[in-house]
Amino acid sequence: MARNFAMVIDLHKCVGCSGCDIACKSENNLRDDFHWSNHIIETAGTFPDVRYRYVPVLCNHCEVAPCVETCPTTAMHKDEDGITMHDPDICIGCRACQLACPYGAIYFNDKAPHGEYRQDTALIAGGTATGRETAEKAGAPIPYYNPDRANTHDGIRRKGIVEKCTFCDHRTKQGLKPWCVEACPAQARIFGDLNDPKSEVRQLVAKHTPHVLQADKGTRPKVYYIRDY
Repeated sequence: MARNFAMVIDLHKCVGCSGCDIACKSENNLRDDFHWSNHIIETAGTFPDVRYRYVPVLCNHCEVAPCVETCPTTAMHKDEDGITMHDPDICIGCRACQLACPYGAIYFNDKAPHGEYRQDTALIAGGTATGRETAEKAGAPIPYYNPDRANTHDGIRRKGIVEKCTFCDHRTKQGLKPWCVEACPAQARIFGDLNDPKSEVRQLVAKHTPHVLQADKGTRPKVYYIRDY
């Protein structure tokens, strides 16, 4: 049976540390201003009756994905595991997918990523290394480069194309969990196959009354939130 990957985020467990955001950047070699893993912070009310809400967000890998439906070249597509993927080799950079996504989860490379590591200067002249020097000593294009990312996807995306979360497909293809799931110190993220009755995600979705973001859009997201507060 084909797999149908999904993620459950338990908001009772999430501590709002943003560890998932940092882990995602490191794992996927993201430029500073791109956030495949992100969060929404909401406050409401008047002191002392104030309500605070922290909601982790990422690509929802929608079953009915507007980005896939609008892509003129099929660069944005669904793979055999239900992951919404992107093929940079046939992307023409039209950004139709970015406009169609109601979640703001798609980013466009308007410039070559990580240019700061080719131009930066030392924080303390003669005392600290530049990003370029650090990368050269590490034998990598950037100081925090993860070569595993290039197993299924460009290690660093190039100028003129879009990019987004892939559920760490380079890991899930090997039976591993996305790195944001592994890195969560509160174990608030659960990942697995919705088609497997024994999987934890399937059981949590059945046990709780999950909600998704912007359900009215009809995209049928596969990132579910449980136990809101």
